[in-house]
Amino acid sequence: MLIESFKVTTCSNIETEELGCKFSQKISKGDIIGLNGNLGSGKTTFVKGILKGLNYNDEVTSPTYTLINEYCLEDYRIIHIDCYREKNINRWLNIGLIDYLSGRDILFIEWAENIQSILPNEINNMYFNILDFNKRLIKCNE
Repeated sequence: MLIESFKVTTCSNIETEELGCKFSQKISKGDIIGLNGNLGSGKTTFVKGILKGLNYNDEVTSPTYTLINEYCLEDYRIIHIDCYREKNINRWLNIGLIDYLSGRDILFIEWAENIQSILPNEINNMYFNILDFNKRLIKCNE
């Protein structure tokens, strides 16, 4: 399902995480959210806020080296995928990415543009832009 568009400027990691907390109330099972932006633009911090907003209490880390992190909630999982290091579509297919697109979970895909050709059309895209040291412009579906 497409999520309502918005544009927000955050001025700290705390504000980016708080935005994630608020955003967690707008998502539901089956949603796929592409997180696009440069390194250090706040994508993982935003996902930490999402999980905090969903009352997940364990550690949340970047999947840059693991490629996929799964966070189990009561009725579903948050799947956090990072396509920065692995751009080979066949590798993603072999890993089983298609199984994650089943609609049972909520997916957050960092660097989604690297695997756009195998993603469904119903993806929500967010863009994280660095404006200054701690200042970020975050847009959804704009």
